[in-house]
Amino acid sequence: QVQLVESGGGLVQPGGSLRLSCAASGSIYSINVMAWYRQGPGKERELVETISTGGNTNYVDSVKGRFTISRDNAKNTVYLQMNSLKPEDTAVYYCNTRQLGMWGSWGQGTQVTVTS
Repeated sequence: QVQLVESGGGLVQPGGSLRLSCAASGSIYSINVMAWYRQGPGKERELVETISTGGNTNYVDSVKGRFTISRDNAKNTVYLQMNSLKPEDTAVYYCNTRQLGMWGSWGQGTQVTVTS
């Protein structure tokens, strides 16, 4: 089982920036994909951005040009740099990993609140 610990969330004004981190530990063999999801108030959890071992990324259109995912394979850590934050980015942000063809368990998430 892979354990995930997200951090870096907080309260920020519109237009501000935050950098989230997620460290994976436990039964790690070869993590292929690392991803960030978010769940806003009253909304379903949605995929925000993914990154493969080779660095290929995919993202939801709403964060294009504002969010950047990166990873440190040696540290089994994924990051999410969030710039130009908007109130609609308010959510609990979760990471997840896929290895051996399966997505793992969720971490506790980190709250991001964008408000003036």
